[in-house]
Amino acid sequence: MNPRLPWVLLVGAAVIIFILSCMLLSRGGRSPSCESQPSVVEKTGSMSQSLVFADLTAEEMSQVVRYLQGHLGVPLVEASRAKPSDNCIASVDVQVPAKAEVLRFLDGGGARPPREALAVLYFGNQPEPNITEYVVGPLPAPAYHRDVTVQRYGGKVPYHRRPTLGSEYEQLRVFLETKAFAAAPTFLREVLEYDRTNVAFQTTVPHGFQSGDRVTWFVVFQNVSGFFVHPVGLEVLVDHSSLDMSQWAVSRVFYNGQYYRDMVQLESAYVQGRISVEKVRKAAWDGDFSSMKPRAPRAALFPVQFEPQGRRYSVRKNQVLFQGWSFAFGMSVSTGLRLFDIRHKGERVAYEISVQEALSVYGSNCPGGMSTRYMDGSFGLGRYTSPLVPGVDCPYLATYVDTHSLSDSLRPKERKASLCIFEHNLGSPLRRHYSNLQSLYYGGLVNSALVIRSIATVGNYDYVWDFIFYQNGAIEGKVQATGYPSSSFLHGDGLRYGNRLWEHTLGTIHTQFFNYKVDLDVGGVKNSLVAHDMAFEMTRAPWSPEQQIERPRLTKKVLDTEDQAAFRLQSKMPRYIYFAANSKNKWGHQRGYRIQITSFAGDHIPEASSMERAISWARYQLAVTRRKEEEPTSTSIYNQNDPWTPTVTFADFINNETITNEDLVAWITAGFLHIPHSEDIPNTVTVGNSVGFLLRPYNYYDLDPSIYSHDGVFFTSEQDFTACEINPLACLPKTASCLPNFPPFTYDGFRNM
Repeated sequence: MNPRLPWVLLVGAAVIIFILSCMLLSRGGRSPSCESQPSVVEKTGSMSQSLVFADLTAEEMSQVVRYLQGHLGVPLVEASRAKPSDNCIASVDVQVPAKAEVLRFLDGGGARPPREALAVLYFGNQPEPNITEYVVGPLPAPAYHRDVTVQRYGGKVPYHRRPTLGSEYEQLRVFLETKAFAAAPTFLREVLEYDRTNVAFQTTVPHGFQSGDRVTWFVVFQNVSGFFVHPVGLEVLVDHSSLDMSQWAVSRVFYNGQYYRDMVQLESAYVQGRISVEKVRKAAWDGDFSSMKPRAPRAALFPVQFEPQGRRYSVRKNQVLFQGWSFAFGMSVSTGLRLFDIRHKGERVAYEISVQEALSVYGSNCPGGMSTRYMDGSFGLGRYTSPLVPGVDCPYLATYVDTHSLSDSLRPKERKASLCIFEHNLGSPLRRHYSNLQSLYYGGLVNSALVIRSIATVGNYDYVWDFIFYQNGAIEGKVQATGYPSSSFLHGDGLRYGNRLWEHTLGTIHTQFFNYKVDLDVGGVKNSLVAHDMAFEMTRAPWSPEQQIERPRLTKKVLDTEDQAAFRLQSKMPRYIYFAANSKNKWGHQRGYRIQITSFAGDHIPEASSMERAISWARYQLAVTRRKEEEPTSTSIYNQNDPWTPTVTFADFINNETITNEDLVAWITAGFLHIPHSEDIPNTVTVGNSVGFLLRPYNYYDLDPSIYSHDGVFFTSEQDFTACEINPLACLPKTASCLPNFPPFTYDGFRNM
């Protein structure tokens, strides 16, 4: 070896170390990671006041359970183990105080309303089984309970209307596997290769055809990932109306287009060779075509947003502050995400904005599919809010909030990161203008908005619920639908009811409707509803009378009654419809907030249907009614299992009362028609499946409030637009060249399942 070689290597290594050291030192002039700057969040609202709307804490839920166990004088069984003939606590949620009490506290210096809970109990172990609702308070040390069932619903709620507990579904699964299926061993073994682990069941609702029924079709699928699109052709109708589970029985069986009296008859027909068998290829455990595992290798990472100078919003308990906005948020166990006391520039524009219901009406030539009308609030849009995956469900650096719920159990359940809040740069201008006439300048404002989001997974569907706050004073409510399409077994004339998605899979046609409650308080509690639109008028040109001009003009109408303010689903509605205040802006116009709906809804179920009144809110794209404490929601969790005698009928809210200068509520319905197609495999995308509404200031301000945003950009041809003091965008190489601090990835979605 050349004796000089070691010296050459040492010198080379020293040079490399020196160069790397210089590179590191040269970066010492800036921080390697982003650092928060002094907050520019405007301090509006009071966190202590917002707590009047706060969800129950886990400890408060437990206090309510202990109180009920000790003060009702009847045994209460853990709901997760309860039989239909037991008493149990179905759910516990916060009881939001009456609006008048809250406003006295928030605005009038009145006393804080007592903190209370609403408990729903199933009393199956009574001479007259029923559902009872109690208000329990005051929290955190309960001392009283009031039965509010009659007050809320006009009478006791019959027991058959109860939403189905998880324990009842488990008992039905055991019944199917141990009793029903035991009657057809040969058919199940040879046709389905049944081994007690390879099938999954999907329930259908409502349970029957008339009040008192509790008869449910169970559709059988292969038990694989994405089982919703793996039907095997077998469906079983179970009568579980009796509180004595030993009396449960199979009422009907369907297989590959044919109906049978029960599983015994199906077995007999199969053994005798009188069945047309359509054997389904056994799918791999990952679902094969329904697997969501990526089919492509990893490549360059997708773009990621970050906040180079820290968050520009704050989350304190249940209150959010952002760019002049403030609001309180919560999560109802049945209806999901809801907001209260929404203010812009310190002035309340809405008292409540909340999700009410998600409805799906299916078609099929299989019994389970054709009889399905899901009212997801009955299952629980809040209860089934799912933990969010950072970087996909929400931006990685969003603020994640844990929520608690108590349903189907005596113990509260924590859902980690089940709600997220983030500022979102939409990548487009909120407003802009490039002037190349007369003067030369550019003016614009980035469209950066605040989003609060939850995602509910109810069976096969995932609903992405957003409320979005813009810098111009607009609020958007939006829902995006994804998840798996529901399917039926393809047979006979199945293609009349959808598209073929795989060999034996029919993607079934269905409607999706989403209902919201929007309690606007524009310039105060008392508002009127005003419609502006356009009409063409013919006129002679004043300077040339022999010529005719067709010009659009403004039409105006005050909608005086609830009947005038109820717009049917497919009817023509005024393009500008707004809540008008009793005050005017600088230019003499009534200050207002406009309602603008984005919807592609299919048709509503015919009103002649025996169950239509239970979902009569879906008749209307918009209905504005007087606000009443006794009309807090457009539907009820009890409507699902007895839609023929609905506990709450929204159509009855509309009774032609005057709505001029009153406290008003807008009930908004948006939706879409979904005809599943091959691109819904493996599952449905959100693109094109997004509907909702906008609340937009309409003469509410004297000019666009976003002109006061710190994010504005303006420069002229005569200015040095590369200078930071002229153009903040010129500073980006410096202010945004830090490294964001990404915390380690965590996910708690599979904990305690």
